[in-house]
Amino acid sequence: MIPSGRQLLKHVAKLFDVCALLASFLCAMAADHPLPEGMTMANFLELRISLGNCLLFALLTTIWYNVLKLRGLYISKRLTTRSAEMVEVCKAAMIVSLVLLSSAKLLHVTIVRPTFALYFWLFSTCLMISGRLAARSLLRILRRRGRNSRFVLIVGTNERAIEFADQLVSRPELGYHIVGFVDNDWTRIRNFETTGHARCSDFSGLAEFLRYNVVDEAAIYLPLRSYYEHALELVALCQQHGIAIRFDSQIFNAKTLRSHIPDMDDDSRLLTVNGSTEFWPALVKRVTDCVVSVLLLILCAPLLLIAAALVRFTSPGPILFRQTRVGLNKRQFKMYKFRTMIVNAEQAQDQLLPMNEMDGPAFKIKQDPRITPLGRILRRTSIDELPQLLNVLKGDMSLVGPRAMSLRDYRLFDQDWHRRRLSVKPGITCLWQINGRNSLPFEKWMELDMQYIDRWSLWLDLEILARTVPAVLRGGGAA
Repeated sequence: MIPSGRQLLKHVAKLFDVCALLASFLCAMAADHPLPEGMTMANFLELRISLGNCLLFALLTTIWYNVLKLRGLYISKRLTTRSAEMVEVCKAAMIVSLVLLSSAKLLHVTIVRPTFALYFWLFSTCLMISGRLAARSLLRILRRRGRNSRFVLIVGTNERAIEFADQLVSRPELGYHIVGFVDNDWTRIRNFETTGHARCSDFSGLAEFLRYNVVDEAAIYLPLRSYYEHALELVALCQQHGIAIRFDSQIFNAKTLRSHIPDMDDDSRLLTVNGSTEFWPALVKRVTDCVVSVLLLILCAPLLLIAAALVRFTSPGPILFRQTRVGLNKRQFKMYKFRTMIVNAEQAQDQLLPMNEMDGPAFKIKQDPRITPLGRILRRTSIDELPQLLNVLKGDMSLVGPRAMSLRDYRLFDQDWHRRRLSVKPGITCLWQINGRNSLPFEKWMELDMQYIDRWSLWLDLEILARTVPAVLRGGGAA
Protein backbone atom coordinates (compact mmCIF):
# COMPACT_ATOMS: atom_id res chain seq x y z
CA MET A 1 0.00 0.00 0.00
CA ILE A 2 1.04 3.59 -0.56
CA PRO A 3 2.55 5.20 2.56
CA SER A 4 0.86 8.15 4.20
CA GLY A 5 2.49 11.45 5.17
CA ARG A 6 2.20 10.49 8.84
CA GLN A 7 4.24 7.34 8.18
CA LEU A 8 6.92 9.37 6.41
CA LEU A 9 7.28 11.75 9.36
CA LYS A 10 7.48 8.83 11.76
CA HIS A 11 10.32 7.20 9.85
CA VAL A 12 12.18 10.49 9.50
CA ALA A 13 12.07 10.71 13.31
CA LYS A 14 13.40 7.15 13.62
CA LEU A 15 16.27 7.84 11.24
CA PHE A 16 17.13 11.09 13.01
CA ASP A 17 17.17 9.42 16.44
CA VAL A 18 19.49 6.63 15.29
CA CYS A 19 21.87 9.22 13.82
CA ALA A 20 21.62 11.28 17.03
CA LEU A 21 22.55 8.25 19.15
CA LEU A 22 25.53 7.47 16.94
CA ALA A 23 26.69 11.10 17.12
CA SER A 24 26.17 11.10 20.91
CA PHE A 25 28.37 8.01 21.24
CA LEU A 26 31.20 9.72 19.35
CA CYS A 27 30.79 12.97 21.32
CA ALA A 28 30.79 11.06 24.63
CA MET A 29 33.95 9.26 23.59
CA ALA A 30 35.64 12.56 22.73
CA ALA A 31 34.53 14.10 26.05
CA ASP A 32 35.42 11.16 28.28
CA HIS A 33 38.52 9.94 26.45
CA PRO A 34 40.68 12.86 25.26
CA LEU A 35 43.18 12.02 22.52
CA PRO A 36 46.67 11.08 23.75
CA GLU A 37 49.39 13.67 23.33
CA GLY A 38 50.78 13.74 19.83
CA MET A 39 47.71 12.05 18.27
CA THR A 40 45.65 14.15 15.91
CA MET A 41 42.06 13.61 14.93
CA ALA A 42 43.24 12.42 11.51
CA ASN A 43 45.40 9.76 13.20
CA PHE A 44 42.45 8.72 15.35
CA LEU A 45 40.16 8.30 12.34
CA GLU A 46 42.81 6.12 10.67
CA LEU A 47 42.68 3.56 13.49
CA ARG A 48 41.34 0.18 12.43
CA ILE A 49 38.02 -1.00 13.80
CA SER A 50 37.50 -4.72 14.27
CA LEU A 51 34.56 -6.60 12.79
CA GLY A 52 33.53 -7.66 16.28
CA ASN A 53 33.26 -4.06 17.43
CA CYS A 54 31.14 -3.22 14.37
CA LEU A 55 28.76 -6.09 15.09
CA LEU A 56 28.56 -5.07 18.75
CA PHE A 57 27.76 -1.49 17.80
CA ALA A 58 25.10 -2.67 15.33
CA LEU A 59 23.52 -4.74 18.10
CA LEU A 60 23.51 -1.76 20.47
CA THR A 61 21.92 0.44 17.79
CA THR A 62 19.15 -2.13 17.28
CA ILE A 63 18.53 -2.27 21.04
CA TRP A 64 18.47 1.53 21.28
CA TYR A 65 15.95 1.79 18.46
CA ASN A 66 13.62 -0.76 20.06
CA VAL A 67 13.85 0.98 23.44
CA LEU A 68 12.79 4.28 21.85
CA LYS A 69 9.97 2.55 19.99
CA LEU A 70 8.70 0.84 23.14
CA ARG A 71 8.77 4.17 24.98
CA GLY A 72 6.26 5.49 22.42
CA LEU A 73 8.45 8.17 20.85
CA TYR A 74 7.12 7.42 17.37
CA ILE A 75 3.43 7.71 18.14
CA SER A 76 1.83 10.84 16.69
CA LYS A 77 2.59 13.76 19.04
CA ARG A 78 0.15 16.33 17.69
CA LEU A 79 -1.96 16.02 20.82
CA THR A 80 1.01 15.86 23.23
CA THR A 81 2.31 19.03 24.90
CA ARG A 82 5.87 20.09 24.23
CA SER A 83 6.95 19.64 27.87
CA ALA A 84 5.41 16.16 28.06
CA GLU A 85 7.24 15.08 24.93
CA MET A 86 10.54 16.44 26.24
CA VAL A 87 10.10 14.48 29.49
CA GLU A 88 9.49 11.32 27.48
CA VAL A 89 12.66 11.94 25.47
CA CYS A 90 14.69 12.40 28.67
CA LYS A 91 13.34 9.14 30.12
CA ALA A 92 13.98 7.23 26.90
CA ALA A 93 17.54 8.58 26.66
CA MET A 94 18.13 7.59 30.29
CA ILE A 95 17.01 4.01 29.61
CA VAL A 96 19.19 3.86 26.48
CA SER A 97 22.19 5.10 28.50
CA LEU A 98 21.59 2.48 31.20
CA VAL A 99 21.34 -0.20 28.53
CA LEU A 100 24.68 0.99 27.12
CA LEU A 101 26.36 0.93 30.53
CA SER A 102 24.93 -2.49 31.41
CA SER A 103 25.95 -3.97 28.08
CA ALA A 104 29.47 -2.60 28.51
CA LYS A 105 29.77 -4.18 31.96
CA LEU A 106 28.46 -7.51 30.68
CA LEU A 107 30.74 -7.58 27.63
CA HIS A 108 33.75 -6.01 29.40
CA VAL A 109 33.90 -2.93 27.16
CA THR A 110 36.30 -0.77 29.17
CA ILE A 111 35.79 2.52 27.35
CA VAL A 112 32.18 2.79 28.58
CA ARG A 113 32.36 4.07 32.15
CA PRO A 114 29.67 5.79 34.25
CA THR A 115 31.00 9.19 33.18
CA PHE A 116 30.87 8.04 29.54
CA ALA A 117 27.22 6.99 30.00
CA LEU A 118 26.44 10.35 31.59
CA TYR A 119 27.97 12.24 28.66
CA PHE A 120 26.07 9.95 26.28
CA TRP A 121 22.79 10.72 28.03
CA LEU A 122 23.40 14.48 27.97
CA PHE A 123 24.34 14.56 24.29
CA SER A 124 21.57 12.21 23.13
CA THR A 125 18.94 14.07 25.15
CA CYS A 126 20.01 17.45 23.77
CA LEU A 127 20.14 16.21 20.17
CA MET A 128 16.78 14.41 20.23
CA ILE A 129 15.03 17.28 22.01
CA SER A 130 16.53 19.82 19.57
CA GLY A 131 15.37 17.73 16.63
CA ARG A 132 11.83 17.47 17.94
CA LEU A 133 11.61 21.16 18.76
CA ALA A 134 12.82 22.00 15.26
CA ALA A 135 10.28 19.58 13.77
CA ARG A 136 7.45 21.08 15.82
CA SER A 137 8.40 24.61 14.70
CA LEU A 138 8.61 23.58 11.05
CA LEU A 139 5.29 21.72 11.17
CA ARG A 140 3.64 24.67 12.93
CA ILE A 141 4.77 26.98 10.11
CA LEU A 142 3.53 24.54 7.47
CA ARG A 143 0.16 24.12 9.19
CA ARG A 144 -0.35 27.87 9.44
CA ARG A 145 0.07 27.94 5.66
CA GLY A 146 -2.50 25.20 5.21
CA ARG A 147 -0.03 22.35 4.73
CA ASN A 148 0.03 19.11 6.74
CA SER A 149 -3.52 19.76 7.92
CA ARG A 150 -5.88 16.96 8.94
CA PHE A 151 -9.67 17.00 8.72
CA VAL A 152 -11.18 15.04 11.62
CA LEU A 153 -14.69 13.63 11.97
CA ILE A 154 -15.60 12.92 15.62
CA VAL A 155 -17.92 9.96 16.13
CA GLY A 156 -19.81 10.34 19.41
CA THR A 157 -21.14 13.27 21.45
CA ASN A 158 -20.23 12.22 24.98
CA GLU A 159 -17.88 13.99 27.39
CA ARG A 160 -14.78 12.29 26.00
CA ALA A 161 -15.66 13.39 22.48
CA ILE A 162 -16.27 16.99 23.58
CA GLU A 163 -13.03 17.06 25.57
CA PHE A 164 -11.12 15.80 22.51
CA ALA A 165 -12.74 18.45 20.29
CA ASP A 166 -12.00 21.25 22.78
CA GLN A 167 -8.38 20.17 22.85
CA LEU A 168 -8.14 20.47 19.07
CA VAL A 169 -9.89 23.85 19.01
CA SER A 170 -7.63 25.27 21.74
CA ARG A 171 -4.49 24.28 19.83
CA PRO A 172 -4.85 25.40 16.19
CA GLU A 173 -1.11 24.93 15.66
CA LEU A 174 -1.75 21.17 15.60
CA GLY A 175 -3.28 21.54 12.16
CA TYR A 176 -6.50 19.68 12.96
CA HIS A 177 -9.83 20.86 11.54
CA ILE A 178 -13.04 19.41 12.98
CA VAL A 179 -15.41 18.43 10.19
CA GLY A 180 -18.26 17.76 12.63
CA PHE A 181 -19.78 15.23 15.03
CA VAL A 182 -21.68 12.07 14.19
CA ASP A 183 -24.19 10.51 16.59
CA ASN A 184 -27.82 9.50 16.95
CA ASP A 185 -30.23 11.10 19.41
CA TRP A 186 -29.67 9.93 22.97
CA THR A 187 -30.55 10.99 26.53
CA ARG A 188 -27.77 13.59 26.86
CA ILE A 189 -27.76 14.99 23.33
CA ARG A 190 -29.17 18.30 24.65
CA ASN A 191 -26.10 18.71 26.86
CA PHE A 192 -23.93 18.34 23.77
CA GLU A 193 -25.92 20.94 21.84
CA THR A 194 -25.16 23.56 24.52
CA THR A 195 -21.37 23.18 24.06
CA GLY A 196 -21.27 25.13 20.80
CA HIS A 197 -20.42 22.07 18.71
CA ALA A 198 -22.77 20.74 16.06
CA ARG A 199 -23.70 17.39 14.59
CA CYS A 200 -23.13 17.02 10.88
CA SER A 201 -24.83 13.63 10.54
CA ASP A 202 -26.38 10.70 12.32
CA PHE A 203 -25.25 7.13 11.72
CA SER A 204 -27.79 6.48 8.99
CA GLY A 205 -26.50 9.44 6.97
CA LEU A 206 -22.79 8.90 7.63
CA ALA A 207 -22.10 7.04 4.38
CA GLU A 208 -23.63 9.88 2.37
CA PHE A 209 -21.67 12.48 4.37
CA LEU A 210 -18.34 10.74 3.75
CA ARG A 211 -18.97 10.68 0.02
CA TYR A 212 -18.95 14.46 -0.36
CA ASN A 213 -16.71 15.82 2.41
CA VAL A 214 -12.96 15.87 3.05
CA VAL A 215 -12.20 13.53 5.95
CA ASP A 216 -8.68 12.31 6.80
CA GLU A 217 -9.42 10.73 10.18
CA ALA A 218 -12.47 9.57 12.08
CA ALA A 219 -12.05 9.76 15.87
CA ILE A 220 -14.31 7.21 17.58
CA TYR A 221 -15.60 8.09 21.06
CA LEU A 222 -18.51 5.69 21.42
CA PRO A 223 -19.41 3.67 24.54
CA LEU A 224 -18.03 0.19 23.96
CA ARG A 225 -20.92 -1.85 25.36
CA SER A 226 -23.73 -0.15 23.46
CA TYR A 227 -21.95 0.64 20.16
CA TYR A 228 -19.27 -2.01 19.74
CA GLU A 229 -20.79 -3.74 16.72
CA HIS A 230 -21.77 -0.39 15.25
CA ALA A 231 -18.18 0.82 15.65
CA LEU A 232 -16.88 -2.15 13.66
CA GLU A 233 -19.32 -1.29 10.86
CA LEU A 234 -18.01 2.26 10.99
CA VAL A 235 -14.42 1.00 10.66
CA ALA A 236 -15.44 -1.04 7.61
CA LEU A 237 -17.12 2.02 6.06
CA CYS A 238 -14.04 4.18 6.61
CA GLN A 239 -11.89 1.41 5.18
CA GLN A 240 -13.87 1.61 1.95
CA HIS A 241 -13.06 5.31 1.75
CA GLY A 242 -9.42 4.90 2.84
CA ILE A 243 -9.97 7.01 5.97
CA ALA A 244 -7.77 6.51 9.05
CA ILE A 245 -9.46 5.66 12.35
CA ARG A 246 -8.43 7.17 15.69
CA PHE A 247 -9.88 5.58 18.78
CA ASP A 248 -9.54 5.89 22.54
CA SER A 249 -7.50 2.93 23.81
CA GLN A 250 -9.41 3.11 27.11
CA ILE A 251 -12.67 2.35 25.30
CA PHE A 252 -11.74 -0.18 22.62
CA ASN A 253 -9.84 -3.43 22.89
CA ALA A 254 -6.96 -3.08 20.41
CA LYS A 255 -6.43 -6.86 20.19
CA THR A 256 -10.07 -7.44 19.27
CA LEU A 257 -10.00 -4.68 16.66
CA ARG A 258 -6.78 -6.10 15.22
CA SER A 259 -8.55 -9.44 14.71
CA HIS A 260 -11.10 -7.65 12.50
CA ILE A 261 -8.63 -5.29 10.81
CA PRO A 262 -5.40 -7.11 9.88
CA ASP A 263 -3.41 -4.03 8.82
CA MET A 264 -3.68 -2.21 12.13
CA ASP A 265 -0.93 0.30 12.88
CA ASP A 266 1.61 -0.27 15.66
CA ASP A 267 0.28 2.81 17.44
CA SER A 268 -2.45 1.39 19.70
CA ARG A 269 -4.41 4.64 19.52
CA LEU A 270 -4.41 5.09 15.75
CA LEU A 271 -5.71 2.54 13.29
CA THR A 272 -4.51 3.22 9.76
CA VAL A 273 -6.56 1.37 7.18
CA ASN A 274 -4.59 2.72 4.23
CA GLY A 275 -0.86 3.04 4.74
CA SER A 276 2.50 1.37 4.85
CA THR A 277 5.61 1.42 6.97
CA GLU A 278 7.95 1.54 3.96
CA PHE A 279 9.75 4.84 4.31
CA TRP A 280 12.42 4.85 1.65
CA PRO A 281 10.21 3.83 -1.30
CA ALA A 282 7.74 6.58 -0.37
CA LEU A 283 10.51 9.17 -0.10
CA VAL A 284 11.94 8.06 -3.44
CA LYS A 285 8.46 8.33 -4.97
CA ARG A 286 8.10 11.98 -3.98
CA VAL A 287 11.69 12.84 -4.95
CA THR A 288 11.16 11.09 -8.28
CA ASP A 289 7.96 13.08 -8.85
CA CYS A 290 9.79 16.37 -8.32
CA VAL A 291 12.99 15.53 -10.20
CA VAL A 292 11.31 13.93 -13.22
CA SER A 293 8.73 16.73 -13.45
CA VAL A 294 11.42 19.42 -13.46
CA LEU A 295 13.50 17.54 -16.05
CA LEU A 296 10.49 16.96 -18.30
CA LEU A 297 9.41 20.59 -18.07
CA ILE A 298 12.93 21.67 -19.05
CA LEU A 299 13.35 19.11 -21.85
CA CYS A 300 9.85 19.70 -23.20
CA ALA A 301 9.98 23.50 -22.92
CA PRO A 302 10.20 24.03 -26.72
CA LEU A 303 7.32 21.60 -27.26
CA LEU A 304 5.27 23.30 -24.56
CA LEU A 305 5.85 26.72 -26.13
CA ILE A 306 4.91 25.47 -29.60
CA ALA A 307 1.78 23.76 -28.29
CA ALA A 308 0.78 26.87 -26.33
CA ALA A 309 1.22 29.08 -29.40
CA LEU A 310 -0.79 26.72 -31.62
CA VAL A 311 -3.64 26.52 -29.10
CA ARG A 312 -3.68 30.30 -28.79
CA PHE A 313 -3.80 31.03 -32.53
CA THR A 314 -5.90 28.12 -33.89
CA SER A 315 -9.02 28.64 -31.79
CA PRO A 316 -10.44 31.36 -29.52
CA GLY A 317 -10.08 30.85 -25.79
CA PRO A 318 -7.42 30.42 -23.11
CA ILE A 319 -4.29 28.31 -23.64
CA LEU A 320 -4.73 26.22 -20.52
CA PHE A 321 -7.87 24.40 -19.48
CA ARG A 322 -8.29 24.56 -15.70
CA GLN A 323 -10.79 22.16 -14.22
CA THR A 324 -11.63 21.36 -10.61
CA ARG A 325 -10.69 17.74 -9.89
CA VAL A 326 -11.10 15.58 -6.79
CA GLY A 327 -7.79 14.58 -5.21
CA LEU A 328 -6.47 13.05 -1.99
CA ASN A 329 -9.32 12.35 0.46
CA LYS A 330 -11.72 14.40 -1.71
CA ARG A 331 -9.61 17.58 -1.63
CA GLN A 332 -10.40 19.70 -4.64
CA PHE A 333 -7.68 21.26 -6.80
CA LYS A 334 -7.31 22.91 -10.18
CA MET A 335 -5.81 20.56 -12.75
CA TYR A 336 -4.02 22.02 -15.79
CA LYS A 337 -4.20 20.77 -19.38
CA PHE A 338 -3.75 22.36 -22.77
CA ARG A 339 -7.19 23.36 -24.00
CA THR A 340 -8.34 20.86 -26.64
CA MET A 341 -12.00 21.87 -26.86
CA ILE A 342 -14.05 24.87 -27.76
CA VAL A 343 -14.90 27.46 -25.11
CA ASN A 344 -17.85 26.49 -22.86
CA ALA A 345 -17.36 22.81 -23.71
CA GLU A 346 -18.37 21.76 -20.20
CA GLN A 347 -21.71 23.54 -20.49
CA ALA A 348 -22.42 21.66 -23.73
CA GLN A 349 -21.72 18.25 -22.21
CA ASP A 350 -25.29 17.69 -20.97
CA GLN A 351 -26.58 17.89 -24.52
CA LEU A 352 -24.18 15.13 -25.59
CA LEU A 353 -24.97 12.64 -22.81
CA PRO A 354 -26.98 10.34 -25.15
CA MET A 355 -23.77 9.94 -27.24
CA ASN A 356 -21.61 8.85 -24.28
CA GLU A 357 -19.59 5.72 -25.17
CA MET A 358 -18.37 4.97 -21.62
CA ASP A 359 -20.29 3.03 -19.00
CA GLY A 360 -20.51 4.28 -15.42
CA PRO A 361 -20.04 7.94 -14.54
CA ALA A 362 -17.19 8.56 -17.00
CA PHE A 363 -17.93 10.54 -20.17
CA LYS A 364 -16.07 9.98 -23.45
CA ILE A 365 -16.96 10.28 -27.12
CA LYS A 366 -14.41 9.29 -29.76
CA GLN A 367 -15.76 11.81 -32.25
CA ASP A 368 -16.58 14.50 -29.72
CA PRO A 369 -17.77 17.56 -31.72
CA ARG A 370 -16.38 19.90 -29.05
CA ILE A 371 -12.76 18.91 -29.74
CA THR A 372 -10.79 21.24 -31.98
CA PRO A 373 -8.68 19.85 -34.90
CA LEU A 374 -5.49 20.67 -32.98
CA GLY A 375 -7.03 19.22 -29.84
CA ARG A 376 -7.34 15.80 -31.49
CA ILE A 377 -3.62 15.78 -32.20
CA LEU A 378 -2.76 16.93 -28.68
CA ARG A 379 -4.97 14.24 -27.17
CA ARG A 380 -3.72 11.44 -29.41
CA THR A 381 -0.12 12.25 -28.46
CA SER A 382 -0.99 13.09 -24.80
CA ILE A 383 0.78 16.43 -25.19
CA ASP A 384 -2.31 18.07 -23.69
CA GLU A 385 -1.48 16.44 -20.34
CA LEU A 386 2.06 17.83 -20.00
CA PRO A 387 0.93 20.89 -17.95
CA GLN A 388 -0.12 18.42 -15.25
CA LEU A 389 3.58 18.26 -14.36
CA LEU A 390 2.93 21.57 -12.59
CA ASN A 391 0.30 19.83 -10.45
CA VAL A 392 2.88 17.18 -9.57
CA LEU A 393 5.37 19.83 -8.47
CA LYS A 394 2.69 21.51 -6.34
CA GLY A 395 1.98 18.20 -4.61
CA ASP A 396 -1.63 17.87 -5.78
CA MET A 397 -0.75 14.93 -8.02
CA SER A 398 1.89 12.28 -8.54
CA LEU A 399 3.43 10.97 -11.75
CA VAL A 400 1.76 7.61 -11.10
CA GLY A 401 -1.62 7.20 -9.42
CA PRO A 402 -5.35 6.82 -10.12
CA ARG A 403 -6.70 9.30 -12.62
CA ALA A 404 -8.00 12.54 -11.13
CA MET A 405 -11.79 12.55 -11.45
CA SER A 406 -13.87 15.59 -12.28
CA LEU A 407 -16.50 16.73 -9.79
CA ARG A 408 -19.26 15.60 -12.14
CA ASP A 409 -17.86 12.09 -12.54
CA TYR A 410 -17.12 11.70 -8.84
CA ARG A 411 -20.64 12.70 -7.81
CA LEU A 412 -22.00 9.93 -10.04
CA PHE A 413 -20.10 7.18 -8.19
CA ASP A 414 -22.68 4.70 -6.90
CA GLN A 415 -20.42 2.36 -4.88
CA ASP A 416 -18.33 3.36 -1.89
CA TRP A 417 -15.44 1.04 -2.76
CA HIS A 418 -14.84 3.20 -5.84
CA ARG A 419 -14.06 6.10 -3.51
CA ARG A 420 -11.07 4.32 -1.96
CA ARG A 421 -9.11 5.46 -5.02
CA LEU A 422 -9.18 8.90 -3.38
CA SER A 423 -7.11 7.63 -0.43
CA VAL A 424 -3.96 8.31 -2.50
CA LYS A 425 -2.84 11.18 -4.70
CA PRO A 426 -4.13 11.06 -8.28
CA GLY A 427 -1.56 10.61 -11.03
CA ILE A 428 -0.84 11.44 -14.65
CA THR A 429 -0.56 7.75 -15.53
CA CYS A 430 -1.46 4.44 -13.90
CA LEU A 431 -2.43 0.88 -14.77
CA TRP A 432 -5.42 2.09 -16.79
CA GLN A 433 -3.06 4.11 -19.03
CA ILE A 434 -1.03 1.05 -20.05
CA ASN A 435 -4.00 -1.31 -20.31
CA GLY A 436 -6.24 0.35 -22.85
CA ARG A 437 -6.78 3.90 -21.54
CA ASN A 438 -10.29 5.12 -22.38
CA SER A 439 -11.25 1.89 -24.18
CA LEU A 440 -11.53 0.14 -20.81
CA PRO A 441 -14.98 -0.35 -19.23
CA PHE A 442 -15.49 1.69 -16.08
CA GLU A 443 -15.54 -1.28 -13.66
CA LYS A 444 -12.25 -2.60 -15.06
CA TRP A 445 -10.78 0.88 -14.69
CA MET A 446 -11.78 0.97 -11.03
CA GLU A 447 -10.43 -2.55 -10.42
CA LEU A 448 -7.06 -1.54 -11.86
CA ASP A 449 -6.96 1.46 -9.53
CA MET A 450 -7.64 -0.79 -6.51
CA GLN A 451 -4.92 -3.18 -7.69
CA TYR A 452 -2.47 -0.30 -7.87
CA ILE A 453 -3.29 0.89 -4.34
CA ASP A 454 -3.07 -2.61 -2.84
CA ARG A 455 0.05 -3.71 -4.74
CA TRP A 456 1.92 -0.42 -4.65
CA SER A 457 5.69 -0.47 -4.69
CA LEU A 458 8.41 1.72 -6.11
CA TRP A 459 9.11 -0.90 -8.76
CA LEU A 460 5.48 -0.92 -9.84
CA ASP A 461 5.67 2.86 -10.35
CA LEU A 462 8.85 2.50 -12.41
CA GLU A 463 7.26 -0.27 -14.50
CA ILE A 464 4.18 1.85 -15.19
CA LEU A 465 6.31 4.86 -16.17
CA ALA A 466 8.40 2.68 -18.51
CA ARG A 467 5.31 1.17 -20.15
CA THR A 468 3.50 4.52 -20.45
CA VAL A 469 5.82 5.80 -23.19
CA PRO A 470 5.07 3.03 -25.72
CA ALA A 471 1.37 3.16 -24.76
CA VAL A 472 1.29 6.87 -25.59
CA LEU A 473 3.20 6.35 -28.84
CA ARG A 474 0.70 3.69 -29.93
CA GLY A 475 -2.13 6.10 -29.14
CA GLY A 476 -4.49 3.26 -28.36
CA GLY A 477 -7.58 4.20 -26.33
CA ALA A 478 -6.88 7.93 -26.50
CA ALA A 479 -9.87 10.18 -26.94
